[in-house]
Amino acid sequence: MKIVVFGPERRTGAIRDGSIVDLSYAYARYLRDRGERHAITTAAALVPPDLARFIEGGPRVLEYAQQALDYLPQTDQLGPRGEKLVHAAGEVQLHAPKPSGAKIACAGSNFADHAARMAANLGLQPKIAGAESEIAANIRRNGIWGFWKVGRDAVGPDGEVVYPAITKRLDYEGEVAIVIGKDGKDIKAANARDYVWGVTLFCDWSIRDLREADGPYKFAMAKNFDTSHSLGPCIAAGEGIDPGNVDIETFVNGDRRQSYNTRAMIFPFGELMEYLSRDFTLHAGDIISGGTAAGTAADSSKPLPDRTFPPELFLKPGDNVEVRSPAVGSLRTRIVAK
Repeated sequence: MKIVVFGPERRTGAIRDGSIVDLSYAYARYLRDRGERHAITTAAALVPPDLARFIEGGPRVLEYAQQALDYLPQTDQLGPRGEKLVHAAGEVQLHAPKPSGAKIACAGSNFADHAARMAANLGLQPKIAGAESEIAANIRRNGIWGFWKVGRDAVGPDGEVVYPAITKRLDYEGEVAIVIGKDGKDIKAANARDYVWGVTLFCDWSIRDLREADGPYKFAMAKNFDTSHSLGPCIAAGEGIDPGNVDIETFVNGDRRQSYNTRAMIFPFGELMEYLSRDFTLHAGDIISGGTAAGTAADSSKPLPDRTFPPELFLKPGDNVEVRSPAVGSLRTRIVAK
């Protein structure tokens, strides 16, 4: 089931035959036709219209939602009080399927090809030189690292990323992310699949010409600005997708820049989940993005003598970026001037 958030009320729906089905109202129709007197109230409790509560409900909510989809009549597609159950895809706005309050953790240097190119471009080649298998082994020895995306809102499907005034080198990183389905702490990698509710697409918009001062910790400002991440177009939930085997591509103005499979992750999602949940609760709806592979503007650009990047491959206002996966769909974004 491909779960979306749509419309001015940001209700939870599902993509079906190119249309958007309002799952809570559809379940209310199912209940009403079976004699339930308080169909809308009952449906809102069992198939919540709010995405955070929908995920928190666990597998049972998906079962009820599937009942509603299976029952959905071909005609008279109205809820108990005349609510519209099915919307044409073009008549409603899709929002980022990010539950309210969700944390987003992003893995860094989690693909050997991207890590090797970035190290070479930053003058660190001798430290990780060698075949990709050797590079991956070296990264594993150094351990997991990453950063948090702290913005309240994610850019949704066909949304706009505002080009930050602080940069002249804005980069794209197409990624696959998982959505946590239940609260957990000290999760073991072997049990991680029990906590994966669904899979979505993520784009990490990165400033490449911002250097933070030396110090024991950073604020990751190159990764955090308004519209610094995109999410969607849906969450593929309950479809048996293996997040460790997802094909993904990234296109800039129709030119394919990235093409890879999450099998190449150095630290798979289970290990990321185990690391992040040590003495720290991951909540239902939280998101973990697995990192990106080679093909970004930064790892594809040969640095100039002053170690800065030439501008050609970096994003500019007016550019269109698409992150695409057969398992999830297409996340399209337009870059606009501030």
